[in-house]
Amino acid sequence: MEVAIGDWLSLAIRWAHIITGIAWIGSSFYFVWLDSHLEPAPEHKKGVEGDIWMVHSGGFYEVNKITVVPKVMPEKLHWFVWEATFTWITGALLMVVVYYFGAEMFMVDKNVADISPMAAVAIGVGTIAVAWFAYDYFWATGFADENEPAANALFVIVLVGLAIFFTQVLSGRAAFVHTGALMGTLMAANVWRRIIPAQRALIAARTAGTDPDPAFGKKAKQRSMHNNYMTLPVIFCMFSAHYPMTFTGEYNWLILLALFAVGAAIRHYFNLSHLGRGREGMAWAAGAGMLFVVVAIFTSGAFTQQDLDAKGAKKVAFLEVHKVVSKHCVSCHATTPSNRAYDEPPKGVVLQGPAQIQQWAKKIKIQAVDTHAMPLGNTTKMTAAERRILGIWVLQGARLD
Repeated sequence: MEVAIGDWLSLAIRWAHIITGIAWIGSSFYFVWLDSHLEPAPEHKKGVEGDIWMVHSGGFYEVNKITVVPKVMPEKLHWFVWEATFTWITGALLMVVVYYFGAEMFMVDKNVADISPMAAVAIGVGTIAVAWFAYDYFWATGFADENEPAANALFVIVLVGLAIFFTQVLSGRAAFVHTGALMGTLMAANVWRRIIPAQRALIAARTAGTDPDPAFGKKAKQRSMHNNYMTLPVIFCMFSAHYPMTFTGEYNWLILLALFAVGAAIRHYFNLSHLGRGREGMAWAAGAGMLFVVVAIFTSGAFTQQDLDAKGAKKVAFLEVHKVVSKHCVSCHATTPSNRAYDEPPKGVVLQGPAQIQQWAKKIKIQAVDTHAMPLGNTTKMTAAERRILGIWVLQGARLD
């Protein structure tokens, strides 16, 4: 029952994370769209930077964007902060429940780095914390304000370096998720520490009867655009755990960077499209897409050796396969798993009998041979020779004789 409670807790937190994430991303995308579609305000609208008319759900809406701050502050002002807050909180809780409580399986891969689960957790948490303070300090400097294109390029280079670093010390799955968590933390901290305080400073100046400094608004907009471009790469990192072919190979860092480029380019396309520069945006998205195709073809080539081996290999008897599966898979994939981490076979996959092993043969090849995603963290120490037995058996037809 203890494991069942943990599973339900994980489900509840994950669902809450998705709900709050949709709310945060939705409002963020909406305001970026809104900013780019504002029309110049007519002369009679003093103090209005731009306005727009919209129709939705049977109603008409007029939205005005005030230049800096209203002359008179309204009684009720709606803020957008709790979406980011709860998205980060639920994400952090999910990280603890899934990855840190299961650090031995999910955080460590001895083939990548021979470190302890505690060390892996410390690396993940420590790197994220240091990254925020370094990022925040850098973007508060005069250099970043005076040389924004160069500052953006340097930021991307450092972010890429951190992503590669994670893939060299953590398991592939943990590396991808921690890269996403790092960017998600930057995004949430931008809201808490820079965007909302800047808005409060503008309000405080108006309330005190002084002219608000437009620089506060520019700073907030700068961080908001950072968040805008990080959003799609973060989303990829969060669901990458379901696609082991992306994070388990030798070149997982290259796949991660290519998918980063695709996510950022798609966001850039939409941003430019909103400004009437859709063709230019399409060129960016197409370029990133081509880069990803090249990377996918290059990295997939690492898995074709198994097919070549099968052609000249001697017939693999099912008895050999059964021994490997019994040794490395059945502790989890049984009707009643002996692995205390599970009270039910993961994803309902049972590999106890010959027919069941044959039924899941193609999945076994993907998970244990092509991507090395299983066993999790290779805690049972499945060897390359054992993986080869499984791969050749599947390619020879997955026979039971």
